[in-house]
Amino acid sequence: MLLKKQTVWLLTMLSLVVVLSVYYVLQNPTSNDLATSGEEEAESASNQMSDKDIDIMTQAAGDEIYEAMRMDLQDKRSEEKLNLQSQLGEKELTADEKNKLYDEMEKIDEMATKENIIETSIIGLGYSDALVEIEDHTVNIMVKAEEHSAADAVSILKVVKDEISTSYVPNIEFDTK
Repeated sequence: MLLKKQTVWLLTMLSLVVVLSVYYVLQNPTSNDLATSGEEEAESASNQMSDKDIDIMTQAAGDEIYEAMRMDLQDKRSEEKLNLQSQLGEKELTADEKNKLYDEMEKIDEMATKENIIETSIIGLGYSDALVEIEDHTVNIMVKAEEHSAADAVSILKVVKDEISTSYVPNIEFDTK
């Protein structure tokens, strides 16, 4: 009798489940007690933590701040676009007014893209992280760096000027934490 592929697959999976169940049942039950072993591991890990580990954890928390700020900026932009989309749904708008709303939505997307490009370019200069926010005619730039100099600021300004027009006023802030 010839078995179908599905039947063979099903029998293989069932046999695997049976083998794993037998293995689990025969294991030492105290080693699988996650409630108590987790407390012991956490206590031993906290006793073995060095200053270097604490510095690494602090750096990770600093990176989370940049990510949180990025998420806030994205939420703000999404809210602006949602507001514009709701305005587009109004029936009494003329074609010109709708086109202006579409243009504003495109500007928001364009600014977000430029911000991402500038951030990537700044990180490409060797910095660990960067955050760029373009508002009105100001470019706010936060750069995470161990050290900084006037030459570093000039190279960041060059990146900004290459990406956006010269009518924007850059504001650079170095985060050396």
